Amino acid sequence: MRKLLLTLLLLTSIVVGAQDKIYQPEKEKVNNLIHTKLKVDFNFKESQLNGEAWVTLSPHFYATNKVVLDAKSFEVKAVKVNEKKATFNYENDKLTVDLDKSYTRTETFTVYVKYIAKPEEVKQKGSAAINDAKGLYFIDPLEEDPSKPTQIWTQGETESSSCWFPTIDTPNQKTTQEIYMTVPDKFVTLSNGLLINQTKHSNGSRTDYWKMDEKHAPYLVFMGVGEFSVVKDSWNDLAVDYYVEPEFEDVAKDIFGNTPEMMTFFSELTGIPFPWDKYSQMVVRDYVSGAMENTTAVVHGEDAQQKKGQLVDHNEWEGTVAHELFHHWFGDLVTTESWANLTVNESFATYSVYLWYAHKYGKDAADAHMSEDIEVYLQSQSENKDLVRFYYEDKEHMFDPVSYHKGSAILHMLRNYLGDGAFFEAFNYYLTKHKYGTAEAHDLRLAFEEVSGKDLNWFFNQWYFGSGHIRLNVTYDYNTINNTVTVNLNQQGKVFSFPLSIDIYGENGVKREEVWLDKKQNSFTFPFVKKPKLINIDAKHILLAEIDDKKSLEGYIYQFNNAPHYLDRKIALEAIVKEQQTSKEAFNTVLKAFDDPFYKIRVLALEQIDLFQKYTKKDAIAKIERIAQYDKNTLVQAEAINVLGKLIDPIYKPVFVRGIESESFSVKGKSLVSLYQIDKATALVALEDIDEVVKEQIPDAITTIYINEKDKTKLPFIANHVLKGMFLSQNPRTQQLYAGAFKWISECDNEEAITNITADFVKLGKQYKKYNFDKMAVNMLNQMVATQQNSTNANKKDLTVILKTGIAELIE
Repeated sequence: MRKLLLTLLLLTSIVVGAQDKIYQPEKEKVNNLIHTKLKVDFNFKESQLNGEAWVTLSPHFYATNKVVLDAKSFEVKAVKVNEKKATFNYENDKLTVDLDKSYTRTETFTVYVKYIAKPEEVKQKGSAAINDAKGLYFIDPLEEDPSKPTQIWTQGETESSSCWFPTIDTPNQKTTQEIYMTVPDKFVTLSNGLLINQTKHSNGSRTDYWKMDEKHAPYLVFMGVGEFSVVKDSWNDLAVDYYVEPEFEDVAKDIFGNTPEMMTFFSELTGIPFPWDKYSQMVVRDYVSGAMENTTAVVHGEDAQQKKGQLVDHNEWEGTVAHELFHHWFGDLVTTESWANLTVNESFATYSVYLWYAHKYGKDAADAHMSEDIEVYLQSQSENKDLVRFYYEDKEHMFDPVSYHKGSAILHMLRNYLGDGAFFEAFNYYLTKHKYGTAEAHDLRLAFEEVSGKDLNWFFNQWYFGSGHIRLNVTYDYNTINNTVTVNLNQQGKVFSFPLSIDIYGENGVKREEVWLDKKQNSFTFPFVKKPKLINIDAKHILLAEIDDKKSLEGYIYQFNNAPHYLDRKIALEAIVKEQQTSKEAFNTVLKAFDDPFYKIRVLALEQIDLFQKYTKKDAIAKIERIAQYDKNTLVQAEAINVLGKLIDPIYKPVFVRGIESESFSVKGKSLVSLYQIDKATALVALEDIDEVVKEQIPDAITTIYINEKDKTKLPFIANHVLKGMFLSQNPRTQQLYAGAFKWISECDNEEAITNITADFVKLGKQYKKYNFDKMAVNMLNQMVATQQNSTNANKKDLTVILKTGIAELIE
């Protein structure tokens, strides 16, 4: 998901624009939710919900004789107050009910509403993160699509729960709940809290009663219905369940199985044991986001369901599992009081992935993840946006790399400034003080100040209530007479105040200097006995910053060999590979990177190694061959196989043949393409033996061969994958290959291929409309229309209709 988001940001060069000057306060509390009881059943034919709701409330402070409930696209059948018929007005998605008297804040009242929810008539729009907002979703309700299971699920964030039950749909409200869900008996259900009982009926239906005894925000209320395999797990006697399609039952624990360990880790980290009565995760089809932290009932998009061969390489969803779980402390237990303060939910959940990776896989894995998150922010063109934004046009605009990725990086800086002890104790203080309630960024500041004893207004003013990031230009002045070096640190643009670590590598090892920057131009002078071999700015790589600090090739080689941080090695290696054709020392440093303890460095070295210049030795190639067969990481093995394939040497055929039999999809795919380059006949036979399901999991390899074979019968398969190949690959050769395939499909007369690529354009265009991908899709489909109209294809009129139908779906 992260890769796709970054690609779209780069591709469209647009995220929702400038900070809109419309003040957005916390919603005024006139009445407070106390308890919500629902009885619902489903009209599959009309994709509607029949509901009864009992909403118990109390005035917040002032006495009132009215209550206003959010109820979007309802047909209201009846309204009562305390079991007596009440007068009401329903317009503009607001249900205004006249109470039977004026109530004070010491009194409660219950509003009963009988209604039909019609989600297909909802008019509100979604966001970049959540691309639809009708609250209640029926997937293949009439069982017409054999490729999809019939499901029902809900999505409440931001304010879409009121599309299926009446409530006060704001994050500063909290309610306990009961839901009686009547469904066909063949279906499994999931909701928040515990399943208390199930009652079967003579008509083949069943009512499941779910009960939630702790308060949470309305947007976290969830229902899920469908035919799922429920894989059981546990944590400290609490049920931990994974709801997956039956096909993925055997790998459910490979996908989600670290959840109990995460629960232990996060409980210990916060000092607050997991605060809810169970934890379930459900994977659904056609989900409108990546995942959602519904309290005790997390929902994941279908990309979470991975095959064993993918999981052997890397569980792409593990970070999301951690993110949604940590929300059960930051977001569910303590909830942002307004969408302007969204980052008090999302920055912590995003940072939790860093914390989990560091705990489970080591600092390199965590640091690599953090650098990728920061890159998403830096590429998002969001520098003019404050982290906490009280001014915006639409609440949906808050779901962006600033609230998530920048917020996470800011927490990382704050942790460095305060130290781990104070930082994590403040977690506990904040969560304990505001548990089952709401809070804002100022509450967060006060918690960190209370624990640490430090004034943090300076930090919060520039990072939470300000915009931008550090831009630093570095130069050095060496005085060989006085044996000193002056480090000049010039801030470009906005001036920030921050601590900075500088590591100076000399004859006697490394010395760390801690300095403070608070001006546009800052200079610091340090003595030396002999000219330093390396001066490493932001040596801990803590800052949210772009630092221009160019070094010589010798400096980068020394940095790779001596500086400890993942980014030290990555940045140095990226600089070194540009010089490796002219420097033996550089080439040997790349070879050394093959032994790096972190797999991403090994992959980078293999991707960049040049085996066609004068310093190449047989032992270097032999080393790559050993890596291809024995490296403990399958992604590294796969890249080594890819390198060997470029040599086009039949001697490596046994390596490729064995690789095709690997459980790893990455190794299998690279081996197949490498074999194809030296023995097409054997590769094509092997390709025919690969299961069709597996082929869908290694599309780059399969598509590469089909394109090179110019096999027109495979155009439908290629069409299913060509857009991802064009827009997701970072490899220029792969992009060029798929661009050629796109041209081929555009000109072809294969109706299935044209249908497939049109459907993919529509799917991605709608899903990433906020990034203007829909406009790009329309432009490319129009190009295809023009190509077909100018072609000699006998069926070009039919193909043009397919393309224009796709265009119509995107612009409706």
